[in-house]
Amino acid sequence: MGEQMSESLEKGLAVLRAEVDYKVKSFFSSCVNCGICAESCLFYTETRDPRYTPIYKTEPLRKIWKSEYSFWGKLSSAIGISSSFTEADLADWEELVYDGCSMCGRCSMVCPVGVDISGVIFKVKQALAAAGFSPEGLVGASQRALEIGSPMGITLTTVQAVIKHVEEDTGLSVPMDVEGAEYMALLSSNEIALYPEYLESLVKIFDHAGVSWTLSSKAFEATNAGLQIGNKAIAGQLVQRVVDGAEALKVKTVISPECGHAYTALRWEGPNYIGKAYPFKVVHILELLDELRAQGRIQTTGMETDRLTFHDPCSIVRRGGIQAQPRNLLEPIAENFVEMTDHGSMNWCCGGGGGVSSNERAEELKLTAFNKKKSQIEELKVDAVVTACSNCRMVMEEGVEVNEMDIPLLGLTELIAEHLAEKRAD
Repeated sequence: MGEQMSESLEKGLAVLRAEVDYKVKSFFSSCVNCGICAESCLFYTETRDPRYTPIYKTEPLRKIWKSEYSFWGKLSSAIGISSSFTEADLADWEELVYDGCSMCGRCSMVCPVGVDISGVIFKVKQALAAAGFSPEGLVGASQRALEIGSPMGITLTTVQAVIKHVEEDTGLSVPMDVEGAEYMALLSSNEIALYPEYLESLVKIFDHAGVSWTLSSKAFEATNAGLQIGNKAIAGQLVQRVVDGAEALKVKTVISPECGHAYTALRWEGPNYIGKAYPFKVVHILELLDELRAQGRIQTTGMETDRLTFHDPCSIVRRGGIQAQPRNLLEPIAENFVEMTDHGSMNWCCGGGGGVSSNERAEELKLTAFNKKKSQIEELKVDAVVTACSNCRMVMEEGVEVNEMDIPLLGLTELIAEHLAEKRAD
């Protein structure tokens, strides 16, 4: 066992050393330990446990930098003083990084010297994954994603069953493997298993707007468990699966669904994972819907009179820049829309991003972190919360249920579909 742990430790340290690039050196040299990032992290604000401060979660990488790359670290080693690194260190930070960080990026927004703290934390996560220090739930999800095609074990047969129900309910067909379609839509496991109304809404909207689209039987899953666990190799394989599916169908654009980290993995990180540019565009569903709205291809009728607010998913809004689009889409159908005190790029996370929602061990901590979102919702006294991420929706549904809050959680795509005007006859 000792030899095996030593090998694991070496793998983790090798990754940490490889991640000490010029950015990391600059970050740690610039950090003044001001602590401002602490108040930006809901895991710290809701627990007041100093271990959950964002900068503390970067400690394994900082320790490598300090001992092996900083001037004083090199000097200490030269005179025989060195800091040790053990398996226990990795085990301690495994809980902090996977349970107590949703990779929301809010800490990076407030750092006065521009340190991308969440990016550094992800580098630590990569080292932990390489060393075998990852939560069982995420390990299983990544294995199922590779072997079955979905982190939840969803197969094409399951998707086809959902499609059958959607076609029966709408009277419309769901295109599958249509070569030459303009768009290829992806679905997340949550949308297939928990929110099939998302696919039903796509069918209605695309029929209404005259959109040429298809699903792929080879690449229907958007969720990227590799990104969540911190394994770039797995992340790359899952991205390549989507690329292969899109290339086979010769589509011009791939649509990322209402799923935050799936958008990050495919739109921003994907080309880096596979080492080449895509032969197609990637858009989030909200980007496409807002584009169709601006072109006059989406016509809505009626207004929601309930007091509504929008939860900005971190990966889509703060990290992805899709801030105006959901508000553009809500304006024609939400009569009493109100913003949360902190919204847009500074909105608070739901608490379940970055793989936390798939980590059973983090359940209690996740619900504690949800108290921040709970206070935001209660402050507004709204009738419902709209969002555009199935993971956020799932996490918040659990949160409001546990806290006995009578607040519906709505998907924005679904809400738009409910307000579509009747198609005019040609």
